[in-house]
Amino acid sequence: MSETEQINTTDDEISLIDLFAVLLKHKALIIITTILGMIGVLVFCIISLVLPSETSPLPNKYTPVAHMLINDSSSSGGSLSSMINSGITASGGSTYSSLAVYLAGTNSFLDTIVDEFNLIERYEIEKSPRANSRKALEKVLVASFDEDSSVFSISFTDIDPVFAQSVVNYAVDYIEKRFNELNLDKNKLEKENIETNIASSYNEIVNLQKEIQKIESSVANAYSSSGVPSIMLDTSMKKLELEAQQAVYTQLKTQYELLKITMSSEAPVFQVLEKAEVPDLKSEPSRGMLCIIVTFASFFLAVFLAFVLNAIENIKQDEEAMAKLRIGKHKKKQIRK
Repeated sequence: MSETEQINTTDDEISLIDLFAVLLKHKALIIITTILGMIGVLVFCIISLVLPSETSPLPNKYTPVAHMLINDSSSSGGSLSSMINSGITASGGSTYSSLAVYLAGTNSFLDTIVDEFNLIERYEIEKSPRANSRKALEKVLVASFDEDSSVFSISFTDIDPVFAQSVVNYAVDYIEKRFNELNLDKNKLEKENIETNIASSYNEIVNLQKEIQKIESSVANAYSSSGVPSIMLDTSMKKLELEAQQAVYTQLKTQYELLKITMSSEAPVFQVLEKAEVPDLKSEPSRGMLCIIVTFASFFLAVFLAFVLNAIENIKQDEEAMAKLRIGKHKKKQIRK
């Protein structure tokens, strides 16, 4: 080993020894500061648990979550689905999932929830209530989409688990309603139309049967044979209408059953998998992690203070450094004068 390497090794060893010496010299400061920090954060956490949630400085918060299935590849959709199937998505086009996330961030969606649950008063917002209430809601209401599972999730965080659940489920109903209003699922829309037509056709058949029965009973009670031909003609016409309605009804029922088979083989565009439940476990804060962080922070702060105090002591013992400080103070006094 060369002479230079020996000197460097010696300097390194001396530096490490000096560092440990500083820590040992101020070990009381380090130990006391760390213990005080640990005790302080423990007391703070205990107080936050004892106090009611409304007045606690660190209350328990709960985050219920609702899950919905968004089928981006559905063939039952309208123009949006055709864009997806034609490959526009690959170049940055729209998808049902991105639409759901977008709807969850619109001002109309946020304002509806704010007004429904009176969040302006709940959060005690006085300045710019509309804008600030939206910002406050965006911090606690989170909408996300998992591309792997195609699951769209909405969560809301609050100190009241029942209130949080109500907000999430209301948000789910709102998104589902908006999807229905946009008529994105053609199969679902067609199914509703067929159901309406089936009900209308059924009522028409019932009415025609009643009219035919009434006409036939009038024929049986007829006093004049001259009116029988016209009555029979009316009966024949009503029967023809009845046969036509029965044919329409049969065709609609066939379409309805075929559509049900088609829908059972396809996933709907929007489907609620699981609504939010009232959580019985808090989502935050992690008081244990807070205690660990504060304890370590107290320790490193104490170590830093130890080195600062040691540096101040070294400066005081260094006559040349003290002389420079005295000259500096003297110059400042002259400048002030």
